[in-house]
Amino acid sequence: MVESQKYAIVDIETTGHSQANGDRMIQIAIVIMEDWCIKKTFTSFIHPGKSIPLFIQDLTNITDTDVQDALPFEAHADYIYELLQDTVFVAHNTDFDLSFLQGEFKRVGLPKWNGKVIDTVELSKILFPSSLSYKLGDLAVELNIPLNNAHRADDDAKACALLLKECWEEILSLPQVTLEQMHKKSFRLKTNLSQLFFEALQIKRGKVEKEDDYVYYNKLALKKPSKSVKDLQEGIEYPITTPEKVGLFKQAMEQFEERQEQFEMMDIIWDNLNNKSEVMIEASTGIGKTIGYLIPSILYAKKSNRKVCISTYTTNLLEQLLTNEIPKVEKIIGRPINVTLLKGKKNYVDVILFEQLMKSQDLSYDETLTVLQVLVWLSKTETGDLSELNCSGGGQLFIDKIRKNTEKTQQKHSLDYYDRAIQESSDADLIITNHSMLLADLVRHEPIFDEIDGWIIDEAHQFVQAAEQRDQAIFTFTNWKYIFGRIGLSTDQELFTAFQKIAIKKQRVPLSAFHQLEKIYIRMIELFDKTMQDIVSQMRVSAHHSKSNAKRLEFMHELSLNREYIVDFSKAMQQWIDLADQMSAHFKKDIEQIAPEHKLVLEQWDYWIREYKMKASEWDEIFIKYDEDYTTWIEIDQRNIPGSIRVLKKPISISSTIEQLFHPIRQKSAVIWTSGTLTVPNNERFIAKQLGIKKDVPLKRLQAPEHYYKGAKAFIVNDMPDIQGVSQSDYIESVALAITQIVRSTQGRCFVLFTSQDMLRKTVELIQESELLLDYMIFAQGVTSGSKLRLLKSFQKFSHSVLFGTNSFWEGVDVPGDGLSSVIVVRLPFSAPDEPTFKAKSAAIQQQGKNAFTELSLPEAILRFKQGFGRLIRSSQDKGVFVVLDRRIETKSYGVEFLRALPQISVTKLPLQHMVLEIEHWYNSKDEERKQVDKQ
Repeated sequence: MVESQKYAIVDIETTGHSQANGDRMIQIAIVIMEDWCIKKTFTSFIHPGKSIPLFIQDLTNITDTDVQDALPFEAHADYIYELLQDTVFVAHNTDFDLSFLQGEFKRVGLPKWNGKVIDTVELSKILFPSSLSYKLGDLAVELNIPLNNAHRADDDAKACALLLKECWEEILSLPQVTLEQMHKKSFRLKTNLSQLFFEALQIKRGKVEKEDDYVYYNKLALKKPSKSVKDLQEGIEYPITTPEKVGLFKQAMEQFEERQEQFEMMDIIWDNLNNKSEVMIEASTGIGKTIGYLIPSILYAKKSNRKVCISTYTTNLLEQLLTNEIPKVEKIIGRPINVTLLKGKKNYVDVILFEQLMKSQDLSYDETLTVLQVLVWLSKTETGDLSELNCSGGGQLFIDKIRKNTEKTQQKHSLDYYDRAIQESSDADLIITNHSMLLADLVRHEPIFDEIDGWIIDEAHQFVQAAEQRDQAIFTFTNWKYIFGRIGLSTDQELFTAFQKIAIKKQRVPLSAFHQLEKIYIRMIELFDKTMQDIVSQMRVSAHHSKSNAKRLEFMHELSLNREYIVDFSKAMQQWIDLADQMSAHFKKDIEQIAPEHKLVLEQWDYWIREYKMKASEWDEIFIKYDEDYTTWIEIDQRNIPGSIRVLKKPISISSTIEQLFHPIRQKSAVIWTSGTLTVPNNERFIAKQLGIKKDVPLKRLQAPEHYYKGAKAFIVNDMPDIQGVSQSDYIESVALAITQIVRSTQGRCFVLFTSQDMLRKTVELIQESELLLDYMIFAQGVTSGSKLRLLKSFQKFSHSVLFGTNSFWEGVDVPGDGLSSVIVVRLPFSAPDEPTFKAKSAAIQQQGKNAFTELSLPEAILRFKQGFGRLIRSSQDKGVFVVLDRRIETKSYGVEFLRALPQISVTKLPLQHMVLEIEHWYNSKDEERKQVDKQ
């Protein structure tokens, strides 16, 4: 890129994504940039020749009125085409903007535009690998780029131009060796980024680069860790009295709202830390739970010169603790906190592995993009925590390959980020980790844990799920086939061929050994395929007898699989591993130095041997080892056989696992379990039993004051049909009607919570087909593509939107303020009775002579119900309605227990039509109240 390089940064707004279906442009903006300065801009509304859909108006704020006097694209086409000549075309997602523009050129008779292209999405992913989102609006906020009206072409194009400039400056800030590696790999990218990297390299090579900021390993530049300085200030006294607490908070928070329940929680934790005792605390939304445990924990750590460890379940809360809550507490206590984040080994990058794998010449696009992201990230990260990276789905497979191996097969080195994290923990007052770390890595007994005096287990109810996940094993057909494909045969151009070629050429391994290895490999694949065919055959017979099309058909132990295939495969795989290991060792024997190109092949060979060892262990754990404390089952989708085969093995109870883990901790440390949902009516210690916590451990319940929920109202629709008395289609039709009426009465901003993915999908399809919510954006888990976080972010961008969710959306989702107006519970959240783990747990309870419904099914459902309500009110200023469509809450004797689990709020039972009018009246009155308050 020479100084005179001209960039045309383009953004367009359209009526939709399909030109074939008649979608047209409604606005275009082009920013011409030279020498990294904006030289010229062109922007214009375009008349689309059709009405603009309401959701596009909602997204762009461009209405039919805005374009009514605008000219059609034909009137601007020649000027736009000329403007783009001799430029590099830049857009934030060129796949859309350029292809749509090319389609318009073709439609009006102009030739296809030709030139170089830069996609700032692709570029941003590489240069800002830790960004949470690569949407233009989110990047603009993160990089302080002005963007007043997102999804308006003029503002978006200017923001994109400034983003391109920011990217250029970021490229220039990278170390030269990093840029050299990036340039080599960049030719496999989708757009012409290689020229940017090359021009930056030319500039960098003309300067002397300071090396103080980096540690170098071969051709990698890693950020040198900053030296942590231990806080030597004496700790402040814990505020015993209420006035002391109020004074401590008020000096840091101007608008502090005194909450006695928060103060009570602080005192409980302070006392237990000092007494090294155990307690459970259920702290509802509105108490200020996180600050409530952070302040006594930190003051205790500083006073005792010991450590407190806080464990959470979700990554979201880990980040929230570090970025939001810790700074607040530092402000309150008036001094810095020595805090470190510690995770299990596999969360950290193995630099040596990455350096080996990045040399591969057959990387896919996703892998190439990920390599570039990691190169940039290594020059910036101090933690080496791979969760900092935001990679695509395909890139995640590569990330999994470069995780630090939990086996002690690799030599320690100075670039070991996990060892660095352990070292930093020794200087910390507060260690923040996750439940998985406690369950998987604490058993290895790192010395740092000897210094911990107190354990705060936040999101304690999720410790059960974390323990189940730690002990579970999952087999997937596609993953195993992928592993097999990495080795290949002598007839393939895969790793086997490459290793054989160099081993024979150097006369390091006899050809007979390769013949023997290939023979074992073929036998291994045959046995694997026979086992899979046996599974499919058995499942089809089971499906025929049960007349079911479900994915999950039978428990594995109820199938009579051919055990000979299973055992013989395990033996063949172990034979292959042993021989492959011997061949590798034989190749390396008596060689002082291996040629770089041979070293890469050998390193890959050794890597896949390690993978095969882990797979062999997985096979034996799932298919061979029998354990009565586990349940194992097979899932299959008959639309994709055998590709969809999954075998899962999960523990029935985890209380003994947790008891084994915490027994030594309880001898010397305080243990505080806390969560917003630890109890259910008539079964207060349900979670305590699952966690194996003894009856003499006190359980404290702290509820936010009644006025906190003044903005909440619950409704029960009492004229919904009984699902047992009507067909499924009739029931779904009633559910769809109720949802659409409630959504319209609250004007969107609605969560609809299901327990069945099938019912969710069918309801969404009916609503979309009937066009009952045509003016609303609909996002549905399992229907709309994207992760839970992505769906949530998309939902929050639109005022007229509805989010349909199941299972994971019952908790852990935070939409503050006006972002959420209503939560609709379609069915009370009971577990499906044929879900294998639930079925096995129920059977175990019944064998003890107990009632599985009251001991397991009901309390689980009530906990989810409480969590569903918890999505609605996240602050004392929030308002919203909680609507239950399931008649069982009124007609069944257990229904009252669900209602008792809610805070003290108004609960009204009404027919649907009356309820809709009531909601509309209530919302209108609330809006009037708010307007009056605003005037005052």
